[in-house]
Amino acid sequence: MILIVDDNQSNLYSLQKLLESKDFQVDTADSGEVALGKALKNDYALIILDVQMPDMDGFEVAETLADYSKTKEVPIIFLSAVNTDKKFITRGYASGAKDYVTKPVDPEILLLKVKTFYNLQEQNVAMKKTQQNLELEVKGRRESQVTMKSQIDHFHLMLESLPQIAFTLNDQGIVDFVNGKWYQYSDSEQNFPETHPDDPVILEEFERCRKRGKALELEIRIKNVGSEDYRYHLLRVTPVYDEGRIKNWVGTFTDIDGQKKAEKEKDEFLSIASHELKTPLTSIKAYVQLLDRKLKLDKDSSEAGFVTKVQGQIEKLNTLITDLLDVSKIENGKLKINKKPVNLENVISNAIETILQTHDENKVKIGRHGVKPDILIPLDEIRIEQVLINFLTNAIKYSPHNNQVIVTTFVDEEAQEVRVSVTDFGIGIPDFKQAAVFRKFYRVEESSLQFQGMGIGLFICSEIIKQHHGNVGVSSILGEGSTFYFTLPLN
Repeated sequence: MILIVDDNQSNLYSLQKLLESKDFQVDTADSGEVALGKALKNDYALIILDVQMPDMDGFEVAETLADYSKTKEVPIIFLSAVNTDKKFITRGYASGAKDYVTKPVDPEILLLKVKTFYNLQEQNVAMKKTQQNLELEVKGRRESQVTMKSQIDHFHLMLESLPQIAFTLNDQGIVDFVNGKWYQYSDSEQNFPETHPDDPVILEEFERCRKRGKALELEIRIKNVGSEDYRYHLLRVTPVYDEGRIKNWVGTFTDIDGQKKAEKEKDEFLSIASHELKTPLTSIKAYVQLLDRKLKLDKDSSEAGFVTKVQGQIEKLNTLITDLLDVSKIENGKLKINKKPVNLENVISNAIETILQTHDENKVKIGRHGVKPDILIPLDEIRIEQVLINFLTNAIKYSPHNNQVIVTTFVDEEAQEVRVSVTDFGIGIPDFKQAAVFRKFYRVEESSLQFQGMGIGLFICSEIIKQHHGNVGVSSILGEGSTFYFTLPLN
C-alpha cells in the first residue's frame, strides 16, 4: 500500500486517482501528524510526502519516521512546488528520502519512480522475510543439533553402562561407536571380534542381513584379547528406522558361555540317552512285527487292534527319539544339509500326500493356494519335506474342531525368495508367546496339557531353514488360528 501525505485536498485526490488507475492500493493523510499515526499503525511499501505543510513539514515527518524501526526502511519520495533550491533537495535526501520531485509533476515520470521504489521495497520486504526464515531455520537446526548431540551422548552413556559389549553402525554398516567392553575382544573399533574358525564370519553375516534390511541374531564364539579363549556370545544387530529408511544399526554381544556349557551337558545326556534308546526300540519294533506275522490275527479282532496300537506307540517313540537325535546333531554342528536343485512344488506335493495317507481323508482337508513355484531351488529335499510335514501335522493337531488346512506359496522376485505358509483355524497362540515357539523345548502353556509333545519340532524346523539361509515365522490370533511360514532364497 502507498501513503500520500499532502495538506492540499485537490493534490491528494488527483494523485490518489492517478495511482489507483494503475492498480495501486492507496491511503491518504492531510497532515504530518496524521501521517505518523498511520505509518506506525499500518505497513506501507512507499510514502509520497509533500514538503510544505503547516505545523509539521515533510522534512520533520521524514526525520521522525527514520527514528522508528518499523518505518525507517520505508522509501519516501518528496514532492515540492516551493522548496526547489539545492539546499532543500539536499536536506530532503539527508532526512531519509529516496527521491525528490519538484512540481509541476510529470505523471508518467512519477509513475515510473513509484513503480521502481514500490517494487524495490516489495523485494526488500520479501528478502527480509526470507532472511528471517533462514535465521529461524538455522537457529532451529542448531537447537536440534544440540538436542540430538545430547540425546546421542545420553544413548552412548547408557551403552557404556551395559554389561554386554555394545556398538552402533551407520547406514553403510561401518562401526561408529563401541563401549569399553568391546576392547576386551577387539584391538580396534573398526574390526569385529575374531570368531572361532568353525563359526560364521560376523561381517559376512551382517552384510547379508543389512542388504535385506533385516535384524541379525547369531550365537557365536569370539576370542578374548587377553586370555585368547573363545567364549559363546549372542550377537544381536537391529536396524533403527527414521521416516521409513534405515538410519543406523545397534548391536550387542551377550556372554552366554555358561548357559551354552550347561546346554551342552544336557544335550550330551540327550544324545547318549537317545542312542541308547534307539537300539532296544528297534528290537521291540522288529519283535512286534514278527509277532504280528506269527499270530496271523483277524484284522477285526480286539487282539489285532492291540497290536496296531502298540505299533503306533512305537512309531511315536521312534519319532521322538529321532527328533532328540536331530537336536543333538544341530547342537554339535553335525546336522547335514545336502543341497541340490529340486522342484519345490514336488516337495510340497509329496508332503501333502504323506499327511493325507497317514490321516483320515474324510476329516482332513488340505487346500492349495497361491502360484505353484514350478522352479528348481537349491535345497535339501528330505529336510524341507520334514519341515512341511511338521507344520502340517501341527496344523491338524492344534485344530481339533476344524481340520481345514491351507498351504500357500508366493514368489517374491524383488527379494529373490519364495515363501511357503501353512494356515490352520485352530486354537491359536497369544501374541506375546509367538516369538518363542521356535525355541528349543518351548511349549505354550495353554496347550501343553491338552496336546502331547516336547517342543523340539519347531526348533528343528527353524534350524533347517536357517541352514538354507531362509527365515521362519508365525502370525496367529488366539482362538482363530495360526499361519506358520518359511522362506527360501531362489539361488
